[in-house]
Amino acid sequence: MSKIAILGAGSWGTALAIVFSRSERKHDISLWVHDEALAASLRRTRENEAYLPHHSLPVNVSVTNNLKEAVFGATIVVGAMPSAHARDVYTEALPRFSHDVIYVSATKGLEPATHLRMSTVLTQVLQQTASPKFFPRIAVLSGPSFAAEAARGEPTAVVLASRDVTVATRLQEEFAAPSFRLYTNDDVLGVELAGAMKNVMAIAAGACQGLGLGSNALAALITRGLAEMTRLAVALGARPETLSGLAGLGDLVLTCTGSLSRNRYVGVELGKGRQLHEIRAGMRMVAEGVETAAPLLALAREYQIEMPITEQVDAILHAGRSPKEAIRSIMERPLKRE
Repeated sequence: MSKIAILGAGSWGTALAIVFSRSERKHDISLWVHDEALAASLRRTRENEAYLPHHSLPVNVSVTNNLKEAVFGATIVVGAMPSAHARDVYTEALPRFSHDVIYVSATKGLEPATHLRMSTVLTQVLQQTASPKFFPRIAVLSGPSFAAEAARGEPTAVVLASRDVTVATRLQEEFAAPSFRLYTNDDVLGVELAGAMKNVMAIAAGACQGLGLGSNALAALITRGLAEMTRLAVALGARPETLSGLAGLGDLVLTCTGSLSRNRYVGVELGKGRQLHEIRAGMRMVAEGVETAAPLLALAREYQIEMPITEQVDAILHAGRSPKEAIRSIMERPLKRE
C-alpha cells in the first residue's frame, strides 16, 4: 500500500484526501495542516469545518501538523497550498523528500514575487540541494473541479499534465475513482497557465454579475477571455488545443459561472461596490486570481500580448478603477476582426 502526502488542508486539499481514498488503488493518505488548531479539530471531529464542512475524512486519512511526519515514507506528494506559500512549504519539506518521490502540484496560480509557475517553483526548490543530474518527477493536476462537488462524489474530470508520460500514466491509475476521471497531457506549461489565467477571468465575470449585467455580457466575457488566455499561452510555448480542453475552457466556464467559485465571488462583491480589503477580510479561503492578475499582465507586456480583460481586472484590484469604468474601457476599444 503506497502513501500519499497532501500538503495543504484547504478545501481542495481536503477534497483530494477524500477523493483519493475512493481510488481502486488503496493508499495511506497523510493530510498536512499548517494551522495546529485546525489540525487538532480535524483529528477530533474528522471534518474540516473551516474549509470543507459536512464531509467526513475517511479512516485511511491521517491528519498531522508535522511536515516531517506527513511526507515520511510518501511515494506521492501533492501540493495543495496557496501559490504564495508554495516555495516556503516545499523548502521546509525538502530535507524529508526521497529521490524516488513523484510530486504533484494541485495549486492554480503563479508565485506573486517571481511570476513563476508552480512546477518551476517546485523544480527550483528540489534542485537546491540535489545532484545536478537529478530531474524530479513532477506532474500538475488541474481542470474544472469544485472541491465540495468532488468530495460529494459528483462526476468530475480533470487533467494530469507531465512531461514524463510514464509519470502521468501512473498517477492516472493511482488516483482514478468511479466518479473521478483523469486525462493525461504533456503540455505542462499550457495546463498551468490556463489554471492561473481562468481565475482572473472569473473575477471579471463576477464583476459583470455584481453590476447586474446579463447573459450577453457573460458569454462575451468567457469567449474573449479564452481568446486572451490562448494568445498568451501560445506566445509562451503552450499548445492552443490545451486551452480548449478541460484545463482551459472547462475550468474557465466552471469558474466564471459556478456559485462555488471564490474568484467569481470576489468579482461579484467588487461589482456591488465593496472594497477589496473588506471582501478579503471576510474570506477564509484564498482567491488566487487577486494575486495572479499583476504577474499575468507583466508577462503579457514582456511578450507584447494584448490582454485587455486582465488589464482591467488588475486596474480594479490594484488601481482603484471602478468595474463600470473597466467595462466601458473594454467596450470602447478600437473595432477589429475576431
